[in-house]
Amino acid sequence: MIIGICGGSGSGKTTILNRLYSQFKDLDPSVFTMDNYYRSIDQQKLDDNGEINFDLPTALDQVKLTGDLKRLANGEQVVVKEYHFNSPPDKHVLITIEPSELLIVEGLFLFHYPEVREMLDFSIFIDVDQEVQLDRRLYRDQETRGYTREAILYQWENHVTPCFNNYLLPYRKDADFHFRNDARADQDFQSLTQEIEHRMEEQKRG
Repeated sequence: MIIGICGGSGSGKTTILNRLYSQFKDLDPSVFTMDNYYRSIDQQKLDDNGEINFDLPTALDQVKLTGDLKRLANGEQVVVKEYHFNSPPDKHVLITIEPSELLIVEGLFLFHYPEVREMLDFSIFIDVDQEVQLDRRLYRDQETRGYTREAILYQWENHVTPCFNNYLLPYRKDADFHFRNDARADQDFQSLTQEIEHRMEEQKRG
């Protein structure tokens, strides 16, 4: 079974992924993070002001991403460089992803890439207040990426928000589960795990 998690920047995709991994740890799930397929900085597109825009579908190597995901789904081992922002490409650590009967995929362009979208057995779209997302982005990018507040707000207005509106929001209605990542998160997580368990049982029965 392939589960897909999509949501805007700072929505909590990684948190939900980790919670699902822990919930179904007996199955030893495979975890596939689309961030590991970001192209190098010299291959990224610039906006009208000459600033790098990481929030475009072209920012990732779509061909390699979909190829690796298909191999993993077909029971093959995949080796990929683990992406870390601000690290030079030769410093990225190689990680091995083993196949499993449960595969969890997360990423911004999960639904926008047709080949990825068509592979999903169950899809999750994370809903969260945009002010909360921005607060999380401000904290993360200042603390771990060395961005100034001004630079983060520029990216939010010119890159992040258009990305969400163009490449995520149009697919929201098609998701199998809308996860409210707010005060109702624990309630929704319980409903989510129950739904996944139900789907897995149905899949086993064929």
